[in-house]
Parts: sequence; structure tokens; C-alpha cells
Amino acid sequence: MPVTRRFFVGGNWKMNGTNESIREIGKFLTTGPLNANTDIVCGAPAVYLDFARRIMPPSVKISAQNCYKEVKGAFTGEISPAMLRDIGIEWVILGHSERRQIFGETDKLVAEKVGHALSEGLNVIVCIGETLDERKASKTEEVVSRQLTAIKKNVLNWDKVVVAYEPIWAIGTGMTATPQQAQEVHAYLRKWFLDNVSPEVSAAVRIIYGGSVSAKNCRDLAKEGDIDGFLVGGASLLAEFVLIVNART
Repeated sequence: MPVTRRFFVGGNWKMNGTNESIREIGKFLTTGPLNANTDIVCGAPAVYLDFARRIMPPSVKISAQNCYKEVKGAFTGEISPAMLRDIGIEWVILGHSERRQIFGETDKLVAEKVGHALSEGLNVIVCIGETLDERKASKTEEVVSRQLTAIKKNVLNWDKVVVAYEPIWAIGTGMTATPQQAQEVHAYLRKWFLDNVSPEVSAAVRIIYGGSVSAKNCRDLAKEGDIDGFLVGGASLLAEFVLIVNART
């Protein structure tokens, strides 16, 4: 019997937000309506995690945008999965291209963070993707395979992992992979899981797309068979996020 993967839409607010703006997001998400068959997770800045959790409707989960690989210690400025769990946070985004590109996080560090977050009971949205130069050099599959291979060593249970394919050249640029381009990579990733993990994980793992997703392109992307949802940047701060949540209505 085929596995039905539940649609998943994440919002990554990045370094944006105030008490007032988060209240407004809470209002339009509460008004909705939101597709009851879609999992919705919003990534808030660390200082607003608890506030956002209290403001959002119960169907919307709150995620941290990052965490470290240790339980506690002398790591100034970092937060641990244990701290996130302590305030009721169930999700974390790890390996985002901005963490890799701007802050120099390596495949190894991302993998260690993923393993520790999972061991502490968090669900993880783990991001992978290639640069424009890597795509032009036909290295997309090589890059995402390398990134997943590093992560695989630290994952015992893929049920708690959502994989976000985010081509770096399409993040915040207004450029978006066409539905066909995105589907090609998603299909490759699903085959990677088939070849390197198991048929069961390949069929069940959710692979979502990120990269200038908007109300205008979300429905066409959502029609593709291996695209199980989105990780949305700037549009997740706007009322059009509701339309993206409902892309597969």
C-alpha cells in the first residue's frame, strides 16, 4: 500500500520580527482558514520563541532556527536542544544555507547538530542545496548527496526529520526553480534514500522545497509528486502565507 506523505509547510522568519509583527502573524494564521491536512511550523528568532508559541493557533508549531550540538556549557550565544524542549519547542531548522555560507558551518557540524537535536527529542528540518556555480557545473546531485551522506550517519529515526531542498541561488533572489527543476532534484533525493537508507524511508520521508516560494508559484510546485511542501522565507511574514499553507487544498 503506498505511503501518503502529509503536506508540510514551514515558515522561516530569519532575523525578522517584533512583538507587534508576530501578533499580526498570529492573527492572520488564526483567521486562516488553514488546511487541516497540512503540518505548519514557523521558525522564530530565539528571543521570540516562547512568545510566538503562546500567540500562534494550536495547529501551528514553533521552531528554533538553530541550536548547538551540546547539552550545555561555555558556548556563549548558543542555545541547546534541551533549552528548547524546556520552553515547549518541538522543532529546529538546521543546516540552512545562511548558516553554512555566512557562518561557515560545515557538513560535519550540521550533521553533529542534527544528531544531537534528534537525541534530545526535537524534530529537525534539515536544509541542503547547491550554489549557482555548482548548478552551472552540473554538481547539484553531487552536492546534495554529500550533504545527506554526512547527515545520515547521525540519524537513527528519519520519522523525525524533514529534508528541505533549498537551491542557494533561489533563496531571496526572486529566482525560483521551475516545478520541473525542483521535481528532478526531489526525485533524485528520493532515489538517494532508496539506495542509501531503505525503501520504507524513501517512501515516507518528506522532502520540501525552499527558494522564493510565493502565493503565485506554490500551487504549481505542490502538484509535483515528490514535493511534499515548502520552507518559506519572506512570504511567511505576510498574509499570503495562508495561501501557501493551502497550496494543496
